[in-house]
Amino acid sequence: MKIAIDAMGGDYAPFEVVKGVCLACDEFDNVDYLLVGDQAKINDCLVQLNRELPKNVEILHTDVFVTMDDDPMLVMKGKENCSMRLGLEKLKQGEVDAFVSAGSTGALHTASTLIVRRIKGVRRSAIAAVIPLKKPMLILDSGANPEVNADILNQWAVVGSAYVNQMFSVESPRVGLLNNGTEEHKGTTVVQEAYQMLKNNENINFVGNIESKEIFNCPCDVLVTDGFTGNITVKLIEGMGKFMFKSIKNVLYTNIFTKISAICLKKPMMKFKKDFDASEYGGAPILGLLKPVVKAHGSSNAYEIRSTIKQAIQFHETGIIEKVANALK
Repeated sequence: MKIAIDAMGGDYAPFEVVKGVCLACDEFDNVDYLLVGDQAKINDCLVQLNRELPKNVEILHTDVFVTMDDDPMLVMKGKENCSMRLGLEKLKQGEVDAFVSAGSTGALHTASTLIVRRIKGVRRSAIAAVIPLKKPMLILDSGANPEVNADILNQWAVVGSAYVNQMFSVESPRVGLLNNGTEEHKGTTVVQEAYQMLKNNENINFVGNIESKEIFNCPCDVLVTDGFTGNITVKLIEGMGKFMFKSIKNVLYTNIFTKISAICLKKPMMKFKKDFDASEYGGAPILGLLKPVVKAHGSSNAYEIRSTIKQAIQFHETGIIEKVANALK
């Protein structure tokens, strides 16, 4: 198996990306890597890490890359030799088995749709983020499609169910529709129409509307919504998690007595934090494409890059794309 990684994508690229690939090399066997990016900068990162280029890592040089502020279409016209596009082209040509990037979400979604292409019958590909709860919950879309119709939401329910079934071994995944109430008549016209389609879809296990306040109670395994709402939801949960852990830490270090308690609680708190740490799951797959593409968070550190690579490996090995195609039939 061979995984291509956009070395220049992300807020902390290329250092954290190169470090993440090195972590992956140390942990995952029988995997080769193609680092796409500026060779001189990649070599500088290896010097900083006091490492040589691993034998199973190859570099495809380009000093062109897409920034977060670039128009997404530049990856197709204007920056044709950028690291993101070259990696996707290698995936399309079958020279690699999956592609990972922490670069611009808009550019990656646009380029992967136009280069890798969608599965026959898929109207829109979606970014599927994992919400780290007691049981992982998949939310799609989480940023690629701000406006959708009911038919697309219904299709994503099928795609998301197939993914969760294979990746997390969940039999008959529960599907929920994110809404501002549990009643059938709640929400926009699109959401109301989607509710009826999901309710009558015999290929999924639909459990009804899900209010945002219920998300932490794990009411479903797949949560479908438009990309605008999904992106806000995911970022709110991430921000709230960081705020809560920071607040708990401040409480535990208030005085000498709470500090003693903090020592006793250190191991349980670390386990608690790990259980709800999104970095354990890595990035978000773009579901609906013909080949595995995984979007890492723009602010990913090396461990998160490593986790995203692990997810890309599993994505390829489980043969999810074929199962999604069969489910859509």
